[in-house]
Amino acid sequence: MPFDVYGVGNSLVDIQAHVSDADLNSIGFQKGIMTLVDEPTQLSVLSRLHGASVTRCAGGSAANTIMGVVDFGGSAAYAGKVGSDSLGEFFLSDMRNTGVTIDVPGMPNATGTCVVLITNDAQRTMLTCLGASATLSPDDIESEHIADSKYVYVEGYLFGGEPTRSAALRAIELAGKHNVKVAFTVSDPFLIEHHRDEFWSLIEGPVDLLFCNLQEARALTGKEDPIECAHEIHSHTENVALTMGADGSLLMHEGEVIPIEGVSVKAVDTTGAGDMYAAGVLYGITNGLSWKQAGRLASHAAARIVGQLGARLKQPFTAQEMRELLA
Repeated sequence: MPFDVYGVGNSLVDIQAHVSDADLNSIGFQKGIMTLVDEPTQLSVLSRLHGASVTRCAGGSAANTIMGVVDFGGSAAYAGKVGSDSLGEFFLSDMRNTGVTIDVPGMPNATGTCVVLITNDAQRTMLTCLGASATLSPDDIESEHIADSKYVYVEGYLFGGEPTRSAALRAIELAGKHNVKVAFTVSDPFLIEHHRDEFWSLIEGPVDLLFCNLQEARALTGKEDPIECAHEIHSHTENVALTMGADGSLLMHEGEVIPIEGVSVKAVDTTGAGDMYAAGVLYGITNGLSWKQAGRLASHAAARIVGQLGARLKQPFTAQEMRELLA
């Protein structure tokens, strides 16, 4: 079957828990950032969450986006590694039940996890144990699935090590071979700090659509003003989607600045808002929507994510809501 999007990313089971600031301080990690941890540390943190309100779902940045595309009614496939354990089985069944095609076999390593500690101010502190996801290799990238796709979507987190970096580059290479467009999200400012030259090489080369938030755009360009950031990036790549939180977003397409209004919402949990925004844009531009319509859908979807717990839409958009939103 043809796919709208083929995603490549880290496969993690997201475990979300509401905690107090005091509990977060006692756990000992800096609030509001993502920290890579080893398995014993992750197990220790999980053991301290007894009594907290905990939910879990298949996750990882690109995985969230791919499942969002399918939630909107699109079609998608995904490449990512999990372990041959109960969490790995949960991840695969969760993705497949959503409608995502995923065929990568399990590994003996433990499935990766991301513990998301959410405080009352909606800040999220993420502790990521990559586990089996860090073993994704070029051999796991499906050439036939890419050839059948309109876009390949790659997350920047893969560039944090090998062999995941090589897997990402293989997907981008195959996209070029099959004349498939490439969307890339830089994922995090700390990755730009360590991979600036390589990211710019991708932006100036095979990337057709770059996703970034304002902090990341500033880190890439050295500029402060959002429009100046967007113009600078757009001078090197065909399309840009720059998010600015409550202030909305900017799309750059064919030299035009397309401002997208933010959607007012009471923030509960910001986890996955950027991932869902990317899902809205990718679904829209692969299913006949204008860039403005795709941006509106993306903005409303991201707001819906911010207003709930977790990175998956608990209330997918109805056909009526889609019609009203895109009118």
